Amino acid sequence: MGKKQLNIRKANIEDVEQMWNVEQASFSKPWSKEAFVSEMTTNRFAQYYVLEIEGDIVGYAGMWIILDEAHVTNIAIHPHARGQKLGELMMRHLIAIAKMFGAKSMTLEVRVSNQIAQNLYRKLGFKEEGLRKNYYADTMEDAIIMWVNLE
Repeated sequence: MGKKQLNIRKANIEDVEQMWNVEQASFSKPWSKEAFVSEMTTNRFAQYYVLEIEGDIVGYAGMWIILDEAHVTNIAIHPHARGQKLGELMMRHLIAIAKMFGAKSMTLEVRVSNQIAQNLYRKLGFKEEGLRKNYYADTMEDAIIMWVNLE
């Protein structure tokens, strides 16, 4: 078996359908297609990237860059493509892009129960800085607020 062709590129409006498929497979309360369209067409702070394997979108990640702060809005890898360090690849890509745009720090929220994601973020230097009570509407689960210094 040869190595599969991986590609990360900026997302465009034509990618929304496949991004939404990843979103639906990944989350119990997925964003709507309209939310993705809105992020990509009207939010001037938003940056979205897709991860393709052999031309198929298997993951995506997004963030807002506002002044010198980057806020990760979402990151998802399709369940069938997990366990291959693709989430880490996407996070490292977001960090590099955020630095390129002049961000000095990056933040995100993660479910208290999502140990796999927390471990990844810690590996990348993120630290717990707070808690948002009842943050997730589907389960009223708390979110851990994490930050990393990019300088």
